[in-house]
Amino acid sequence: MITTKTRGLPAIEPYPMPVPADLPVNRVEWTLDADRAVLLVHDMQNYFLRAFTPGASPVTELVANVRRLAERARVLGIPVVYSAQPGGQSTDERGLQLDMWGKGIGADPQDAAIFADIGPSDGDIHMTKWRYNAFHRTTLSEVLAGNDRDQLVITGIYAHIGCMMTAADAFMRDIQSFFVADAVADFSRADHDMAIRYVANRCGVVTTTGDLLSTWEGKQA
Repeated sequence: MITTKTRGLPAIEPYPMPVPADLPVNRVEWTLDADRAVLLVHDMQNYFLRAFTPGASPVTELVANVRRLAERARVLGIPVVYSAQPGGQSTDERGLQLDMWGKGIGADPQDAAIFADIGPSDGDIHMTKWRYNAFHRTTLSEVLAGNDRDQLVITGIYAHIGCMMTAADAFMRDIQSFFVADAVADFSRADHDMAIRYVANRCGVVTTTGDLLSTWEGKQA
């Protein structure tokens, strides 16, 4: 009989958010188009954010940059999708994640809530998410298809888990993903760097908040 230990989230020590000079060279040269894009805010829930050291990098930049991108996306009419895992999942709902991470988000609604500083606005889409990949058992593919979009801007946490898995699945669906290196965060700088290196070399474009906003500058809704 195989037994596993259940584990919760680690306490994340502060680390510097990557800057443009730190980014890997992208294998592809896709150009982000506001008329083709959807912005994903991935699992920015209180439960997950509590793992970071408050008021320190990378979470300070993470929150500020996600907020800037969401605000600009709304102005341009770019759909903003928030993924969120439900709290108080049953053993069946939790599946193998129970073995890997423990029970996850508790029954307190505040644990499952999106961090208040970047919460959804009217018109944004709130999507229940059950596994790492934001396409798995969700409406994300329908949101993209229904809005005639084939580009996905990925922000949120954690970079090397759900964010990276989502970028890989987007690639296999012929959806171009844009992974915002300073609008995602992770367990460590090493994990963060691994995620952006993988995306740049295998399934998407790694970019920054500044470059993305510059691309959208002057664009009218």
